[in-house]
Amino acid sequence: MDIQWFPGHMARTMRTLQESLPQADLVIETCDARIPFSSRNPALGDLLGARPRMLLLNKADLADPVLTRRWLDRLRREGMPALAADALSRKDLPRIRAECFRLGAEVLEKARAKGRKPRPVRVLVVGIPNTGKSSLINALSGRKAFQVEDRPGVTRGLQWIRTPDGLEFGDAPGVLWPSLGARGVQVRLAATGAIKDAVLDQETLVMEVLELLRVRYPEALCRRFRLEREEVENLAPPDLLEQAAIRRGCLLPGARPDRQRFSVLFLDDLRAEFERIKSNKNQLKQFHQKLAGLH
Repeated sequence: MDIQWFPGHMARTMRTLQESLPQADLVIETCDARIPFSSRNPALGDLLGARPRMLLLNKADLADPVLTRRWLDRLRREGMPALAADALSRKDLPRIRAECFRLGAEVLEKARAKGRKPRPVRVLVVGIPNTGKSSLINALSGRKAFQVEDRPGVTRGLQWIRTPDGLEFGDAPGVLWPSLGARGVQVRLAATGAIKDAVLDQETLVMEVLELLRVRYPEALCRRFRLEREEVENLAPPDLLEQAAIRRGCLLPGARPDRQRFSVLFLDDLRAEFERIKSNKNQLKQFHQKLAGLH
């Protein structure tokens, strides 16, 4: 079955974005650095037109750095201002701010030419769900202005916040497009958390992700799940999932592999949920409770 998710609030978001664009001087489009092609909504390109725009390859700390550099080179050759960053790391914030001021310089200059006191540069942040838009704005503003969770669909309405250094950010809800196209795009979006898990068959999804990793990163699979290279290369997807579940310690009575529990753990690991919440004891407790409920 196709993986599709376009709830009603996303259609409303597209209309809201169209109405809000005149308020924005420039746009930051966030995508997931692990899947920069698949995580860009083609409908946004048509909507934004020629408005100044920066593409932010977010979650770069989770991506392959060699491939990220290649993507940045390609995007810049095509004339797209692009940066790779981790919105949770302060070291990347000065570069993002500087690019916002560079792209917004024309607005500031027009205000000065008319003798007006320069107003903040208004930056609308858009992108698909779960690419770190709210985390980015919280980091740039220095406060937790917007709710952040490691799941799609948390932000539901356009919200604006001003920073002390002369920027104003609009946090738009994440929006997909009605037909997600090729199966590979669907799998990548689902695996990285852009699609609500409730609409997915997680075991099937994990088998398809394992197949992608088998082709591109077989050694990483071997290391992560203590598998032999022959197993990774030769096992059928259901058998590879079961062997990885056994090595991960996901077992049912009788030492049978617990495919469901492994699938949830695998996706959480892939999305780095555990690494991002392990410093928060309450979130960590909830995480373990969620896993315990799968037995």
